[in-house]
Amino acid sequence: MEWTEVIILIIAGLLVGFINTLAGGGSIISLSILMMLGLPAPIANGTNRIAITIQTLTATTSFRQQKVLEFRKALFLAIPTVIGSLLGAWIAVDINENVFEKAIGIIMLVMLVFILFKPQKYIYGRDHIINKPLTWKSYAIFFFIGIYGGFIHMGVGYFLLAGIVLGAGYDLVKANAIKVFIVLAYAPFTLLVFLFHDQINWTYGLILAIGAVVGALIASRLAVAKGVDFVKWVIVIVILVTAADMFGLYDVKSIIGGIMTP
Repeated sequence: MEWTEVIILIIAGLLVGFINTLAGGGSIISLSILMMLGLPAPIANGTNRIAITIQTLTATTSFRQQKVLEFRKALFLAIPTVIGSLLGAWIAVDINENVFEKAIGIIMLVMLVFILFKPQKYIYGRDHIINKPLTWKSYAIFFFIGIYGGFIHMGVGYFLLAGIVLGAGYDLVKANAIKVFIVLAYAPFTLLVFLFHDQINWTYGLILAIGAVVGALIASRLAVAKGVDFVKWVIVIVILVTAADMFGLYDVKSIIGGIMTP
C-alpha cells in the first residue's frame, strides 16, 4: 500500500465519520474510495463496516459523556434493529442499483422538505411523545430499518433519525445520539456476517477507521455545542449533495476517480 492511499483513506474516514455522526449517507464516500482502490463491491461493503463500528463507538461514548444519550429508549429501539440487520446482512438478492438509489434520493428530498418547512415537528422534538412507551409500530419500523442497514447501510442514518424524531419525539441532537448507539448495536453483528463470508480487507478498513474516529469525535462535540439548528443545516447540505449524486447530476465515483488518477 502506498502512502497516498493511506492519506486518502484517512481523509475519507474523517469525512465519513463526521457526516455519519451528524446526518447520514457518508458511506457513499467510503464505498466509492474503497472500490476506486480496487476492492470489489461486496468486500468494500464489508470493509466499510469496520469504520462504522469504531466511529459509532467513539460517537456514542462522546454523546454519553455529554449526557445527551437517552440510553433506555435507545436500547429498546436497538433490539428490533439488530434483529433486522442480521436478516439484511444475510439477504442475497438481485437489485437494480439505479432504481434503488433514486428511491433513496426521493426519500431524502421529502425529508428535506419536512426539515425546512415543518421544523417544529421534525427537528425540535415533541415532549409529549418522549415519555410515552414505544408502540409495536415503532418496533416494526426499526426492524425494517435494521434490514436495510444490514444489507446496504448507506443512508440508514436518515431513516433512523426520522424514526427517532417522529416516533420517539426527540430533537435532532438527542436523536443523533440514539442513532449512533443503534448503529453501534448492530454494526458488530453485520461485521461478523461479512467476516464469515471473507468479505473484509482489514488493512483498508482499519486505516479508514482512523479518520472516522476523529470525524465522529468532532461531529459529536459540535452537535452538542452548536445545537439543533447546526445539525439541521449539516443534514440539509448532505441531503442535497447526496441526492444530486443519486439523481445523476454528478457522479461521486467519477470525481473521486479523477482526483486519485495522476
